[in-house]
Amino acid sequence: MEQATAVELAREYLRLGGHRLSKIDDDHVATRTWEHETPEAEAYWNANIEPLDERHKREVITLLPSINQV
Repeated sequence: MEQATAVELAREYLRLGGHRLSKIDDDHVATRTWEHETPEAEAYWNANIEPLDERHKREVITLLPSINQV
C-alpha cells in the first residue's frame, strides 16, 4: 500500500474541517487548537497522522496553518 505524502495528509485533514494550527518554536514543532474539530477531521488525525513517527508527523504539522499566520 502506498503511503500518503505529508502534503496529502495535511490537505485532507484540513478539507475534513481540521482546525489545528502549527506552533513552531526553534526546533520544537507542535499543534494547538482553540476550535472544536469536526468528528471526521479528528478521526482522520487519530487514524492517519497521530500514528506517524516523529519525523513524518513533524512534516505534516509544518504544512498546517501557523499560529503566526492567524
